[in-house]
Amino acid sequence: MATRRYWAVDIIIGERDGETLADARLTTHATSGLRAAGRAHLRPGEVDVPEVGDEIAVGRALHHLADRLLDVAAADIEYLTDESVDLRSR
Repeated sequence: MATRRYWAVDIIIGERDGETLADARLTTHATSGLRAAGRAHLRPGEVDVPEVGDEIAVGRALHHLADRLLDVAAADIEYLTDESVDLRSR
């Protein structure tokens, strides 16, 4: 691989009012940062295992971040080709 680029994803996890919240932020050389959030909460009667809540909230945040990144790529392709694309359906 002749050229390498570095993209960073920062994930901030916190809790508020019984919910685990995750904020994922992607920073690249070309963007000022895409952001997406994920949440997890306990249902009545569930055992509180914080690591599981973190995993769910972060997984959801990363999933939303991936969708946003595909939307940005689709918009770039549409701008360059003047054709409509849907990158999420693949």
